[in-house]
Formats: sequence, structure tokens, C-alpha cells
Amino acid sequence: MADFNLIMPKLGESVQEATITKWLVKPGDMIQEDDSLLEIATDKVDSEIPSPVAGKVLKVLFPENALVPVGEVIAVINTEGTGTVEETSAAAVTKPEASQAEKVTDHVEKETGAAVAEVETGKGTSSGRFYSPLVRSIAKKENISEAELDSIPGKGTDGRVRKTDVLQYLEKRTKQPATVKQEPLKQEQAKRPEPSRVNITMQPGDEIVEMDRMRKLIADHMVMSKHTSPHVTNFVEADVTNLVLWREKIKDDFLKREKIKLTFMPAFVEATAKALKEFPGVNASVDGDRIILRKNVNIGFAVALKSGNLIVPVVRNADQKSMLGLAVELNRLAEASRNNNLSPDDVQGGTFTISNFGTFRNITGTPIINQPQVAILATGNIEKKPAVLETPTGDVIAIRHKMILSLSYDHRVVDGALGGMFLRRIADLLEEYEINRTI
Repeated sequence: MADFNLIMPKLGESVQEATITKWLVKPGDMIQEDDSLLEIATDKVDSEIPSPVAGKVLKVLFPENALVPVGEVIAVINTEGTGTVEETSAAAVTKPEASQAEKVTDHVEKETGAAVAEVETGKGTSSGRFYSPLVRSIAKKENISEAELDSIPGKGTDGRVRKTDVLQYLEKRTKQPATVKQEPLKQEQAKRPEPSRVNITMQPGDEIVEMDRMRKLIADHMVMSKHTSPHVTNFVEADVTNLVLWREKIKDDFLKREKIKLTFMPAFVEATAKALKEFPGVNASVDGDRIILRKNVNIGFAVALKSGNLIVPVVRNADQKSMLGLAVELNRLAEASRNNNLSPDDVQGGTFTISNFGTFRNITGTPIINQPQVAILATGNIEKKPAVLETPTGDVIAIRHKMILSLSYDHRVVDGALGGMFLRRIADLLEEYEINRTI
């Protein structure tokens, strides 16, 4: 009898565990290769997991809503279509052979387009250091404080703390209590109290709506960002008349030729990418007392979903793409976002983010920094306004297309001069747009 152990696959960069949101099969079901077995959710995207083999489902080892580490056996399938269906626990199943584990991961990677890597990610502490959900779970169980967690040396990529690092630390900790040495700034941060829960008085007719998984992740990420970075926001008004006239002139032909709509976002991304190359201090991250200047210019953009939540897909190497390339990639990512077809790699690796408030006809906004980045740009609605123009014969009042750009930045490493010059440069690039440009 050939039993195949189905493991929790690794979907893309930085994914170390996933939540089983729904089983699509039950013990006793006969399945074919490529049949969808279950739906899983990571802190990035949701995915369906196809079966790499045909056969009979003998065991389902984890219930829905269980958080399962990558590599754990989650189900057993008999490839001969025989065998006894039984209840079991994860502890009763041995680890799959390497060939089986590779088969599951390769199959899922082929079906979803997800890449496999060995980088850990997760939520950050007040010091700015990031930990995977699995590491945080162990820390909570073992009563390891944030300050103590920050003291553990990490042997993962870029000094990340892995599960094995925490377990090794705990083994030494039981023999001799660790003394945590903190710099004055880190001591002050570690003592910061957790946000207190607000007391709410229910009123007649009030309705309680539970946050879904994505909304909880967004809420945690936003609170963490405000705790991590002192936010400052600058504003400029840009005259984008040339850009508006250029788009109006070519958008119909572009739609016929490329079968996609030409929005203003490719121009915003292009200008931002150019400015980031000129001001590398904004294309950065903060790691404790170190500033990491990013080599790649990977620009994320916020997409509103039908559920009311937001997701931020990433245009990689935006500075190397043509206007056509940007338009095509932005359209692909936006469509994939709305149809829940993003791969995990589509939403990772961003070094800067744009939030388009103009989509909702808002004139501006003060967005929250998408950690671990150090700045985020908001683009407002483009509106016709009267403006004073200088001409050879004197000043005149004319109707111009104007918009407000705002930049929220981390004042720990981005000063007002850098933030102001960077934002002004984006505005200048949009104002100087070539009206006869071809695409």
C-alpha cells in the first residue's frame, strides 16, 4: 500500500507557516491529480493547494483555522485508492521523505507560480527587529519578553532569528538565566506599555462585526508601524496638465492596441522610481542603528479589494521598466489582486509604496508607512483649478489640472530636507511631462 504524506508547502519568499482556512475534501474521498484539496492563508495571500497525486484521502491531520508550519504533514493519501480511513493526530505521522516533500512543493510552485526561499519574516518588536509568527508563538509560550527576544543572536538570512535559534537559547536559558543588555534607547522602548483596550458601551441597535483574518493583519501592521516610526508628512501641489493632455491623446489607441486601460499610475510609478534613484536615502529600511539602502527599486501600490481590505502588490525593478512595461505589470497585479490570484512573491520585497487616494476622488491623505520601508507617497485626485501663469505679456489666469502629492516618512532617518526634496522632485517630473511622448 502506497501512502503519500501531503505536507504544508512553502509558498514563496518568507513564508514559514500558513493557516488552513478550508478543507475541500474529507477522509474517504477519491481524488485526481491537480484536484484542489484545501485553501490556506498566509500573512500575504490566500491559495488553493492542488494534489500532486491521485488516490484516496485516508487522513486529515489538522482542522480548519489551524496554523501549521511549513513542512508539517497535513493529510495522508493512498495512491492505490485503498486503505482504511481513520482519525489520527499530527504527532502520529512521521515526517515525509525528502522526495515526497519536494514533490508537493514543486507541484504547488508549478501551479501557483510561487518561488521557494529560506527567508523568515513576521511582525516586529519596538526595536524594529522582525520575527516570524512561529518564533513569536514560541516566545509567547516560553514567556520570552520583547527585550529578551531582541537579545537572541539570529543565524538566519540577514541575522534573522529562526526557530532553532530560539530553542537553542531556551536550552541555555534553563541552565543559566540570561542577562539582557540593552542600550538606553532600547530599554525605553521595551518599557513602553501595550496599548490599552478601549472600553466600549453598546447602544441599542449596535451591531458587532468580527474582523476577518486580513483586517486583523492590516490592523496589527498599522499599529506596529506607528509605534515603530515617528511619522512626518509633507505636501506639494503639482500642475499635471501636460500629463493629463498626454494621456487623453493616446489612451484610446493604447486600449485598442494593448487591450488594457492606461491610467495615471504608470506615470506616478515612473516618476517615483526616478526620484528614488536620485535620493537613495528614501529607498531604505531601518535595522536598529543601521540604515539599509536598497539596491532594487521595488514599488508597491495599494489595491482596494471587494472585501473592503487592502493589499499591496509590488512592481519589481520599476526603474528598469518602460512606460509600456509598467502599464502592463500594474494592470496584471491589479487584476490578480481583485481576483485573489496573486502569488506570494507578488506582494513581497517592496522598498517603497504608493497609495492612490485619487481613486476615491480624495484630494490628499496622510498614509501610514508600510514597514520596514521608510516612506510612502499619496497621490490625490486630479482637478481643474484656476491658476496664475506667467507669460511674456504678463500674468494670466488659466484653467489647469492640479493634484496634491503627500509624503509620509520615518523621521528617524529621513529629515525634512531629504523628504521635501524627494517629494518636490516627483512633482517636477510630473509637471515636466512630455506631451508628445509615444508609448
